[in-house]
Amino acid sequence: MSGNSMKRALIGHLPAIAPVDHLVHLFGFVMQHRRLPRRRHPLFNDVIHRIKASTEIVDPLRVYVTDKEFVKTFVRDRVGDQHNVPTHTVFRRVDDVDIDLIPDRCVIKPTHASGQIITRKHGEPVDMARIRGWFALNYYRTSRERNYKNLQPKVIVEPLIFNDAEITDYKVFCFQGRPRLIQVDYGRHSRHVRKFYDLDWREQGFGLVYERGSIDFERPANLDRMLQVATRLSQGFSLVRVDMYSDGESVLIGEMTNCPSGAMGVFSPPDGERLASAMIFGDLTDEMLHTQVA
Repeated sequence: MSGNSMKRALIGHLPAIAPVDHLVHLFGFVMQHRRLPRRRHPLFNDVIHRIKASTEIVDPLRVYVTDKEFVKTFVRDRVGDQHNVPTHTVFRRVDDVDIDLIPDRCVIKPTHASGQIITRKHGEPVDMARIRGWFALNYYRTSRERNYKNLQPKVIVEPLIFNDAEITDYKVFCFQGRPRLIQVDYGRHSRHVRKFYDLDWREQGFGLVYERGSIDFERPANLDRMLQVATRLSQGFSLVRVDMYSDGESVLIGEMTNCPSGAMGVFSPPDGERLASAMIFGDLTDEMLHTQVA
């Protein structure tokens, strides 16, 4: 068993109560960043840690959009169903899982967890045991992100959008209901690269977790519309990341991310965290940040 597997197993056996969750988050933060979370002049990871460790993470709206099926209702009501990735089927019980209901080209993922996905490109065999195993997965037990704690296990199947198995992800960081910073990811299932842009599509000189790579991403033709959609979806949140896809015409929402990188993301160079924080939070004082993030 690897070190990470042992750590997840240990965390999974700890009592499922908020004080323990807080200690797990604090310990993980200190081990990753080699410092305590800042109360004064907080940076990017400090604010996300504050959300994870406060009652804000169990706000009913945050819990609702955490579910990858329910978020589509939220998107439909806020900006219209045309901005949802179509749903092929949802398996609600392990006995419902049926290979005959899974298209040759699709994406399969649990609605109640993060980081789990199967991409089927050309009708290749599907790991049905893995899919059925997702029904026993409780992402909260190992992540201690309490917005996942009471989600019903389900598996959602979606078509490959834009007829492409390797598409570009656009992720818009919004604070106080306004887009502030754009993250672009490509090659998530091969060689993952990530870059950041301001709202005028000027590339920023820092990275987060993944290398920046040499790809020069073109400004989406419908960037203004993408930012309008992100603005409407982020109302009612302090900090949230709106994850979307675009082919230059359509804007499709992938999910709403409450705690990007789980407050564990490492910037490169290290000063990048300060720069990203300034772009997202601006010149808000500590007191103003405290009122915006519970």
